[in-house]
Amino acid sequence: MASSSSPPSLLCFLLSCFFVVPFVMAHPAWPVGGSTRFYDFKVQTTRVTKLCKSKEIVTVNGLFPGPAITAQEDDRVIVKVTNESPYNVTIHWLEMPLCMLIFIDGFDFDDGVDVNGRHGVRQRLTCWSDGPAYITQCPIQPGQTYTYEFTLIQQRGTLFWHAHLSWLRATVHGPLIIYPKSGVPYPFPNPYEEHTLVFGEYWHKNILKLQREVMASGGGPPPPNAFIINGHPGPLYNCSSTDVYKIDVIPGKTYLLRLIGASLNMEHFFGIAGHKMTIVEADADYTKPFTVDRLMIAPGQTINVLVEADQKIDTYDMALGPYMSGKNISFQNISAVAHFQYTGAEELNGEFSLPALLPVYNDSLIANTNLHLLRGLEAAAKIPLEIDANLFITVGLNVEKCHSKHPNKSCRGPGGGVFAASMNNVSFVRSSVSLLGAYYNKIHGYYTDDFPGVPLKTYDFVNGAPNNVPNDTQSLIGTKVRVLEYGSRVQIVFQDTGIVTTENHPIHLHGYSFYVVGYGIGNYNPMTAKFNLVDPPYMNTIAVPVGGWAAIRFVADNPGVWFMHCHFDVHLTWGLSMAFIVKNGEGPLETLPHPPADLPRC
Repeated sequence: MASSSSPPSLLCFLLSCFFVVPFVMAHPAWPVGGSTRFYDFKVQTTRVTKLCKSKEIVTVNGLFPGPAITAQEDDRVIVKVTNESPYNVTIHWLEMPLCMLIFIDGFDFDDGVDVNGRHGVRQRLTCWSDGPAYITQCPIQPGQTYTYEFTLIQQRGTLFWHAHLSWLRATVHGPLIIYPKSGVPYPFPNPYEEHTLVFGEYWHKNILKLQREVMASGGGPPPPNAFIINGHPGPLYNCSSTDVYKIDVIPGKTYLLRLIGASLNMEHFFGIAGHKMTIVEADADYTKPFTVDRLMIAPGQTINVLVEADQKIDTYDMALGPYMSGKNISFQNISAVAHFQYTGAEELNGEFSLPALLPVYNDSLIANTNLHLLRGLEAAAKIPLEIDANLFITVGLNVEKCHSKHPNKSCRGPGGGVFAASMNNVSFVRSSVSLLGAYYNKIHGYYTDDFPGVPLKTYDFVNGAPNNVPNDTQSLIGTKVRVLEYGSRVQIVFQDTGIVTTENHPIHLHGYSFYVVGYGIGNYNPMTAKFNLVDPPYMNTIAVPVGGWAAIRFVADNPGVWFMHCHFDVHLTWGLSMAFIVKNGEGPLETLPHPPADLPRC
């Protein structure tokens, strides 16, 4: 079996001096499928200088963003993660059912066995490598090593990996690019070149110290000091006139941009001055192409766009600004800027660039354009038409009563209360052990299987928020899961609530991609809701519209424990999450196998 390895250590050291690696690949450089790809990840602290100040951040291999994993459909990927940092860490590979494929004598996956539909590293069986701390594994402690292994069955597209413990995701993240099989073209014209743009946020303060302060205050987080594109804030920020990411382009050529939403707590508008973008993929699934001037991308989402260099020779801004759907929430309003620079433009105009015009920060109409226009490229032959498990789940913020002896320090939420967040009015509390380990080993007492399938309280979800804050706005607290039978056809309707403020919520489901069959503004009404059962997009993260609802469907055919949560890390920390237990089916191909020998222990 052919193999390829990560760059030599000397090269890694040289690259780490620059902190940021440009993610560029020309089309002919696709990796060859059927190989085993080895990556050596060292989680470590690295000193960086941004916005006039130096500080230490947690990185992988000294790179920010982290190293790109590139592979091809059918490849096997082995990632050895060594934790050289002083913090506990886990890595999640978004979005794969990250199940090490177990090859069993007598079974041929090309012989009529459906390997979990399409998309999202279609390895079935064992979610031991999925990554969320205390859900599928215990953390990798300082000085420890854990090896993740997965095979890319029926999988291609733009994904990304990131830390999944505390708020380390702010700096511990990187691209995961899976190319089609050899000889299988893109369903659109081949681009001249490909570039990956990772969108993020940057704080002066140590991110874990910031998390502790926010949780201790009972209030909301401060906005970041900057937005960043591939680790660069751009010229609009202090001390950043040369800290600008740049793509050099040739007139008349077409470029594929792989956009990755890695921000911690912010959704973004993105646009390129003077250029249109044709969306051809979302969450690693091809879409019917459609063209936009600007788009919205949420944390956890990936979007691929084609951009034609069809304007006059010049330097054009690529701008990343805020989309803030909630009310009375502070946010950063200065855009990160990168450059889309034509050959010869620097000599022509020096440092001048043409600005990009982004929507107003709260323009929900434009924000919902992506969702409204997204259509799956393939016919939805596998979409469930009949439903076995029909769930209605509210998502939103809550306010808990203040019980602190120092309310001025610890109760800075609305009405002198403490912020919380919930699904169906239940704020999820992570256990002290891995839920998957507890489930597999039949250890009781760490979770209950009574997560409600409908809200505990019914009211006018969008408009009828309780006025008595915090007395009528509290949530239940617990480690509650929902059990699904293997093969059950599941529909979930997510409903935004206005208890504190209506807000867009990017909801991510581990272990599965799903069909987004409907969405709307206002309270969900099953009598009037319109569903698309013909060509819905196939995604792993759905931005539930502000003051609205979204409906998804999937088949629960991947046994294990799977986390579902808001991809705003502050909401996740406040409890906006839950977990599914998908029971075993029949036979070894539908049964959760043993955990790996080096699985970390709590």
